[in-house]
Amino acid sequence: MTAPEGRGIAGYAYEHDGTFRILHVSTGNVCRSPITERLTRHALGERLGDGLGRGLIVESAGTWGHEGAPMETNAELVLADFGADHSGFVGRELLDEHVIRADLVLTATRDHRAQVISMGHSAGLRTFTLKEFTRLVRAIDPATLPDPRDGVVDRARALVRAAAALRGWLLAPSAEADEVNDPYGAPITVFRSIGDEIQEALDPVVTALTGVPTRR
Repeated sequence: MTAPEGRGIAGYAYEHDGTFRILHVSTGNVCRSPITERLTRHALGERLGDGLGRGLIVESAGTWGHEGAPMETNAELVLADFGADHSGFVGRELLDEHVIRADLVLTATRDHRAQVISMGHSAGLRTFTLKEFTRLVRAIDPATLPDPRDGVVDRARALVRAAAALRGWLLAPSAEADEVNDPYGAPITVFRSIGDEIQEALDPVVTALTGVPTRR
């Protein structure tokens, strides 16, 4: 697939290489999207072992990303609460190439979703807010998806197609229901609340992707 020209990349070409890329997007890429990225990786590691998703790649970026910045200290503390690894994180500004390479884009808010879609690259059918995607995934019968034992990448792609097909039929009870608020500058108690919110939204997504339920 040859991408249309856009900000940051002209004539960038990308072909599927047997992987499935999940891109988490927030504003600064120092709070919400790093937490979501690392909690997703942690959950995949727990469900699928050291192969970390057998082709699933999890990344993040920010619409006003602090390029090269570490995540907020309170975000690191939240990840530690869940036993997730924060090491080696580096903030990124969202670029066209990130959107083009992503098979699924999960954003913190509807505004982020709109910004990703406005970048083009046929992103509309694979871009959702995190909570929106969770709501849609809950309505999908796992039996209609490919068996994860045959490969989680094919299952993940089918899951995105199924969620996109449901979007116009399964609406949020309110606009705010699809939002994860920004904890930037807030005390650790607020960060922990946001961390719990993200974890709750991620759990059914990771279960649907992998076919493996949470280990209680």
